[in-house]
Amino acid sequence: MEQDVKYWVDLSRYDIDTAKAMLAGGRYLYVLFTCQQSVEKMLKALVVKNTKDFPPKIHDLIKLANIAKINIETEQKEFLAKLNYYYLETRYPRELSDISKQIKKGAAITFYNNTKKILKWLRSKVQ
Repeated sequence: MEQDVKYWVDLSRYDIDTAKAMLAGGRYLYVLFTCQQSVEKMLKALVVKNTKDFPPKIHDLIKLANIAKINIETEQKEFLAKLNYYYLETRYPRELSDISKQIKKGAAITFYNNTKKILKWLRSKVQ
């Protein structure tokens, strides 16, 4: 199981590095997408660690936190819900250009920084 946990942690790190690259490249909507992916994969590492089972093929961060048996505070839950929204909207875009216009540099930076904070907290639970 330890190898599976490492697998998900490594993927999470790759995704947060990708979010940083998207931020530098001005691809702000994809900053949010890759932030969500990074958190998802860290939560999947926790699912493996805490349940000794392979994580389900779902993308809902709040459901994954519940499956991983970690307690998240209201503020964290609200942030995860926002990441879920932008993940779905970029994956199944109805009005991608409109959503893309809504996400400016400042919002992308805030999402990136908040993601880094939550990843640090989640990583502490993996170790």
